[in-house]
Amino acid sequence: MQPTSPEVPPPSTPTQQPDAPAPRSVWSKALSLIGVVICFEVGVFLMVFPWMEAWNQNWFPSQHIFLLDLWESNYFRGALTGLGGINVYISFAEMMRLLRV
Repeated sequence: MQPTSPEVPPPSTPTQQPDAPAPRSVWSKALSLIGVVICFEVGVFLMVFPWMEAWNQNWFPSQHIFLLDLWESNYFRGALTGLGGINVYISFAEMMRLLRV
């Protein structure tokens, strides 16, 4: 019995490049840009407005005493500010993705 030799791989062929993504339409880019602008504006609003004097001039917290305590809580305001920061981050990330494609 003869020892078998390990299989020799076939000669290498040039690697094929994956197909490039299809170009996006103008309407798709425009809608994405509108989404970026809206996300940025909502983010800035959520970061700034809870700390303004106009925040307390609202009918919503007067509906229930629990809501008033929550509405005036700095933790709640900070959570909204954090949510706004996430929106701003998402808008910048989406803009970078739009510029890359």
